[in-house]
Amino acid sequence: MGEIRVLVVDDDFMVARIHGGYVARTPGFTVADVVHTGGAAIASAAVRRPDLVLLDIYLPDMSGLDVLAKLREAVHPVDILVITAARDVATVRAAMRGGAVNYLIKPFTARALAERLEQYAEIRRQLATLGDEARQDEVDRLFGAVRGVPPPLPKGLSGTTCSLVAAALRESGDLSAAEAATITGLSRVSARRYLEHLCAAGQAELRPKYGTAGRPEHRYRWTG
Repeated sequence: MGEIRVLVVDDDFMVARIHGGYVARTPGFTVADVVHTGGAAIASAAVRRPDLVLLDIYLPDMSGLDVLAKLREAVHPVDILVITAARDVATVRAAMRGGAVNYLIKPFTARALAERLEQYAEIRRQLATLGDEARQDEVDRLFGAVRGVPPPLPKGLSGTTCSLVAAALRESGDLSAAEAATITGLSRVSARRYLEHLCAAGQAELRPKYGTAGRPEHRYRWTG
């Protein structure tokens, strides 16, 4: 998967620039465009075809909710992360019903936005690994990631052993399944299952390490 292309939409030029900077500093993301009106957002999305739009609600020419609806109906639909000072429940509900993948209330820290971007990237990675049909446990994992709810342990996995693997990864910061198996005394297959569960729970992330030849090594990084 290539970098995730992001369209930043905010009526405040300085705020838009700051948000674009946050995006550019998040690994795996790049800024496709920065615009300041609803009309410009719709036009830019049609031309640039971003993967994700950071969308403000208060725009000078139209409501961000109307922009959300138009973007979701476009020939090349995009995902929407709402970033706004609007905190009334009606707006939050409308954004959810409109299909927004997340909702971030201003003001917020760079870390808060980075966490949501990383969560979005993880969901995209999980979707990319699925075939034509998904199993229920895969669906549960995806929806758990969307809602920030840790998925239940898959059948056959132990909570105690999961804590052991989590502790090993947390101490090391970065491990392969083979290394985790050596530290914990598990088989490589079992260690990988626990590491995959930690990824699904949002406590770790999978990062391929590319060498000079052959397949990339799968390494797991603790994110907490």
